[in-house]
Parts: sequence; C-alpha cells; structure tokens
Amino acid sequence: MIKNYPLYDVPKVNTIQEMIIRSSKEYSDKLALEDLNQTPISNVTYRQLYDYIIRFGKSLFELGIKERDHIAIISENRVQWSLSYLTTMCFNMVAVPLDKNLNQNEMLNIIHESDAKAIIFSDSFEPLMKEKRDSLVNLKYYINMDSKEDKNNIFSMIRMIERQNPIIDHLPNIDPNAISEIIFTSGSLGRAKGVMLTQKNLAANLVAMTSMIRITPEDKFLSVLPIHHKYECTCGLLCPLYAGSSAHYAQSLKTVVDDLQKVKATILLGVPLLYDKMFKKIYKGIQEDKVKSKIVPPLVSVTNFLQSIGWKGSKKLVFKELHEKFGGSIRLFIAGGAAPDPKVAKGLRELGFNFVQGYGLTETAPIVALNRLYSFKDNAAGLPLPGLEVKINNPNEHGSGEVFVKGESVMLGYYKNQKLTNDAFEDKWFKTGDIGFFDKDGFLHINGRQKNVIISKSGENVYPEEIEDILIRSPFIQECMVYGEKDEKHTEIISVQIVTDAESFIEYSGKNKVQITPELVNTMISDAVKEANKELPTYKQIRKFYIRDTEFEKTTTQKIKRYLVKDVK
Repeated sequence: MIKNYPLYDVPKVNTIQEMIIRSSKEYSDKLALEDLNQTPISNVTYRQLYDYIIRFGKSLFELGIKERDHIAIISENRVQWSLSYLTTMCFNMVAVPLDKNLNQNEMLNIIHESDAKAIIFSDSFEPLMKEKRDSLVNLKYYINMDSKEDKNNIFSMIRMIERQNPIIDHLPNIDPNAISEIIFTSGSLGRAKGVMLTQKNLAANLVAMTSMIRITPEDKFLSVLPIHHKYECTCGLLCPLYAGSSAHYAQSLKTVVDDLQKVKATILLGVPLLYDKMFKKIYKGIQEDKVKSKIVPPLVSVTNFLQSIGWKGSKKLVFKELHEKFGGSIRLFIAGGAAPDPKVAKGLRELGFNFVQGYGLTETAPIVALNRLYSFKDNAAGLPLPGLEVKINNPNEHGSGEVFVKGESVMLGYYKNQKLTNDAFEDKWFKTGDIGFFDKDGFLHINGRQKNVIISKSGENVYPEEIEDILIRSPFIQECMVYGEKDEKHTEIISVQIVTDAESFIEYSGKNKVQITPELVNTMISDAVKEANKELPTYKQIRKFYIRDTEFEKTTTQKIKRYLVKDVK
C-alpha cells in the first residue's frame, strides 16, 4: 500500500531575489557553492555570494547595462556561472543560459535570437567571441570569467567585482510575473525556440518541490549535469540555495565517484544513463566476487524484512563497504531528464540507496510530478506538485491522453513567437506533448512523446520509449532507438537501431573463449530482441533490428536526438 504523509512546511518566496536575500541572512557563514576544479572564484559562503552579486551587479550597471536587458551566459559548471545567473535575477535583468556544447552556428543563432546585450563567458569561448564579434551586432559588452584584467574591450569579471564595494541602498524591484530568463532549444537559423520563465515560475517550483522532498542545510549536492539545463539549474543550484545546502561542481563526469567521496555528498542529481552505468558496475562487481555473489542476495532479503519492521538503517549498515565507495554520506539519488529503468531504481534501493524520480519540462520550470521518499512507484513519473493542476486530455479507452498542466510554474510562452505560444496552450492549459495516464493512487505515468507515437497495423498506439526501456536491460545493448518503418507492403512495422555495449561483448568473449565476430554480435542482439518481444503484446513486438557503428547524437540530458536519426536501408 502506498504511504501517504503530510507535505513539509517550507518558507514561501515569490522571487529568486527574495530567496537570495533570505538565505544570505539565515546561512551567512555557511558554504554555498564550491568548484572542485581550480577557478578564480572557487568557493563562496552565503554572505560572500550575496556580496559578489551586489558588486557584480553594480559593475554591470556602471558599464551601461540596464534593468530588463538580456545577458547571455556560457561556461562550464562553476561558481561564476551561478554568480552571473543570480546577479541577473537580483538586478532585474533577463538571463539567457547557453548550452556550451552547441555547435558554432547554433550558438551564434541563439545569441542573435535572444537579443542579448552582453555575454559572460569562460576562457574557452574567448576565441569564438573575438572571431565573431563583428557578426554579433546586438552584443555590446563581453565579459570574461577567467581574465584578470580588461583587455581588447573584453572586461574581466574578477576586476569588475574587485572595483566595487558590497554596499547598496536597495536592489531593483522585481515583478515576479515578468520574464526573468529565456532558455533556448537548439535550432537552425530562425527556428530556435526560447522558453520564457519568470521568477515566480522558478520560486513556485522550488517551494512546491521542497514541500515534497525534504532538503536540509546539512545536505551537499554534487552537480554533474550541464548547469544551463533547467533541471540542473532549478534542482541542482536554486534548490540547495533555497534550503541552505551547498552545491559542489564536479570535476567531470568521469570523476563522479571520486568527487562524491571528496565532498561527502548527500544528494546526486543525474539522468538515467548515469544510474544505469553505476548500477551495472556495482552489479558486475558483486557477480565477479565469489563470496559476494552468494551472500548479497540473502542479505538483501534479510534487510528488506528488517526495513519492513521499522529498522530503516539496516541496509546502510549491512552494505557499508559499498556506501563508502560513494563517500558514505549519500542519502538520495534523484533521476530526471528521462524515465529510469524501474529495475535499476529497485536494485539501488535494495542496496540501501534512496532513489526517486521526477518528471518535468523546461516550460514548467521544470518539475511537474515527483515521487517521494516513502511514497513512490518506480514505474511512475510521480505525484503532481502541490499547486499544479495536471490532467489527461481526451483520454482513450485505456485512460491515456496528452498531459496538460496549469499553474504558477508554467512558462509565459515562447520568445518572439506568438504562433508557437498559442499552439502550446489550450484554454490556459499548457500542452506538454507527452502521453500519460493516472493510476488509481494518483501517480502520473508517462507513455512517451506524442510526436514519437507509432500507429500499429491494428490501429493501436505504440510508444517507442516503452520498448526501449525493456531492450536496454540487456547488458549487450548500450542504447537504442525504436521507430516505425514501412515494410514491402507499406505497412508500418516496429524497427529498432541498436548500439552494442563493447565492454559486455569483450567480457563475454573472455569468459566463453569465443571470438567476437559480426555473426556472434548479430546472434546475441537477436536473442536480446526476442527476449524483449516476450514481454510485449504482438502489436508492439520488434520486427526488424539494425546494429549501428556509432552512438546516437544526444542532448545534454542524454536523450537521443531522434530527428537526426535516418532510417537504415
């Protein structure tokens, strides 16, 4: 039975400016942000963060930047990115976070489309800024995070901060319902889509989210996802600052385990791919150890029983050695960006790691639904956030339909694109484009994206994501993409492109003393497809598969860019 328990009582804030002022007073000398790489400003307390915001904001005004001007920000995850972003919020400007992995054309296009007046960047982007300066006619001010001195009309962020004192009569007044940031999707010239969010959107999402999952000043977040993305920015930056926690920026994705140990992190935000790899590595280590392979399964059963009778700390005690590898302090793994494999969630939880997932979109700032620590379903997106209305529009006979959302965290619309904005709303409800349903306990389940739906020969809707989730459980499949393909009779059949897991094949080859050949790979993948088909009704079963030589191109949250994938003939 799903446990129901009250929401946490959390402080109400209407703007990010209000949140920063409150936190700077309440958590003054406590560490707020830290870079695990060496940077010019590698750590700040809450008081220092506020002082730097005042200094930097005053310098921006002194340059000639005004309230409501648009400021682009691009860099690796670091304290100075957060400082730049928070300064725009506190000084009534509009932040334009840029994806550092965009190609050059996309980046230039978004800078142009955003009407940015200034850009704040790290050293790695200075050559591009210099080269394209004549093309970026709207940009008046260039600010380098790393430079120690102003040079060639590029200002030093460090010098700008040093030139000012942290005294200000009053910060600008903030209209909570005015645009405060524009987050652009990638897109070709004239087609980039800019989501307009307000400080009220962000604040409402923070308050609702932390009323469902308790975050404390003792928590330490390890930040590994790209900070420009709304999931990481709201949940990995604003959330800890709101709760008095600290955020620590990882050195890289490859150093996550080392960084968890160094920081003694308590919370990690990740995408499913990160947790899949983590769990596979843990499980492989258990299987390869003769003693652990025999004792871990019964220990899981025993600790499951102990937890059922109220001994909540049994798993961490029994699996202490494993927890120490992750720093010994992890209390919560949070997954977002896509649906995690329920088996991975269950597997991590059985080893003593609390695991929850949520669901959201950039347009909703971003969280819509969230599982709770003691009220969760691993196959569900979660329970709707308090204050958000969520409904299934025109449900079919199975209760599935497009997910519509209404509430304070829903965006204003798309920047300079009224038609796209109008298309995104229906009677003030935001149309997510996701197909889902509610179960009897009120949990929201997501089937997949409406635009990805395949119509089977029998007329049934087939959601590729559902099939992909089953396929990816095979250790021999690293990633895959399911889609509809016309056969010789012009009937749409279910096909899949598969990227194999080289490490698993190498391991299999060594254990079984067989050579890896195209025939072996084809046979093993064919068997994996057959196993997946056993779990699927006839109309959802895979009829063709293709093995790819290269990985799929992906977004920053590791979602496959489906529109770039061409049929294999």
